Amino acid sequence: MQSPKKVVSFRVIIQALFFVLVMPFLPLMISGQWNWWEGWAYGILGFVSFVISRLLAAKHEPDLIAERAKFMQHEDAQAWDKKIIPLLGLVGIVTAVISGLDRLFNWTPIFDLWVSVLGLILLVVGYTISSYALIVNRFFSGMVRLQTDRGQHVISEGPYRWVRHPGYAGGLLAYLATPLLLNSIWLLIPILLTVGLYVMRTSLEDRFLQKNLEGYREYAKKVQYRLVPGIW
Repeated sequence: MQSPKKVVSFRVIIQALFFVLVMPFLPLMISGQWNWWEGWAYGILGFVSFVISRLLAAKHEPDLIAERAKFMQHEDAQAWDKKIIPLLGLVGIVTAVISGLDRLFNWTPIFDLWVSVLGLILLVVGYTISSYALIVNRFFSGMVRLQTDRGQHVISEGPYRWVRHPGYAGGLLAYLATPLLLNSIWLLIPILLTVGLYVMRTSLEDRFLQKNLEGYREYAKKVQYRLVPGIW
């Protein structure tokens, strides 16, 4: 079992601080407009969902945190995933930067209040679905690999009764809600790139699991849809 010293390394601490404190509030930092309630809502929701989901996951499955702490260090991770993950990270940073610059320079006309509220609601739903998937699935690794070292098996409880990849489904919903909440038409460009990358990753991961994870083919026959019920 991974020792605490190896799990809680300097790299892991810096990585956690970046995702918990920097990324959620980056639009606010760039815009410099501290009275921007949508920016605060985006940052606080990102912070809260990250912290609570990890605390609950650590309470139920401590080794999952150790697994996720090895992000980008798994030698047995799929080669294609090692290329997709950095792209997703880059697009995520670009999304935060564009939203902050859009607010700073007023590139997009101000949306009606109901649009921002709709974006806020969809963001909450998206984060909730993703967090639920993380808490339920003790094999929710940050990289696509067959976790034989952790006795990986098919998870079919919770949100996995609805779609086969609820973590991605929730993440996509949250990304699609972001332009609405942060009042930025220009965010559609990186968001569409993100959607494409997520769909590609979902397709490749699903194919990998059907080929390598015992029982997954049978599960896929029962739960037919990958991301969106009734569509795909």
